[in-house]
Amino acid sequence: MVRTGRRPGNQDTRESIISAAREAFAEKGYDAASIRFIATRAGVDPALVHHYYGSKDQLFLAAMRAPINPTELLPGILAGGPDGVGERLLTTLLRVWDSPVGAAAAAFIRSALTNELMAKMLREFIINRIMRTVAKELALDPAEAPLRVSLVAGQVAGLIMTRYLLRVEPVASLPAKTIVAAVGPTLQRYLTGDLSAG
Repeated sequence: MVRTGRRPGNQDTRESIISAAREAFAEKGYDAASIRFIATRAGVDPALVHHYYGSKDQLFLAAMRAPINPTELLPGILAGGPDGVGERLLTTLLRVWDSPVGAAAAAFIRSALTNELMAKMLREFIINRIMRTVAKELALDPAEAPLRVSLVAGQVAGLIMTRYLLRVEPVASLPAKTIVAAVGPTLQRYLTGDLSAG
């Protein structure tokens, strides 16, 4: 039988919530895993989950041990509309990864590469939170949006792997503006350009 009601606010309670959240997000996906479902699985009142973690987004990021909330970066990237979005996306990405947060982000990505649960949660977050927002804000054709955003995700993942995890030269030490100039137009084409075969 699942316990209900508030537990005392201690580290065991927080860990119980995080553990239940990881299982729920991996099993049901981001959209279907409600705070109520997670609280029931953790044996706590939903209000306690909100007290500790605020929103479902924040709980999800805590469960993934994400060093930053990517959804907080999206408004600045998308604010200028479709024109130049590839360059803004890459400029923002490099600024974050070149900051002190970058080391934590690298540990986070390594964890996702070696842990299937974390990988599944990361995929879910990218698809259902980031890609959906980008597609909506840029008014992408719904038939093309999944391909477009997954091409961008693949390009970005490859760049992160090359520059920050494997540290392949000269990409690893190129100035950010050089990478933006070289790769930004590719991201722009993936998002807004012609994808048909030449």
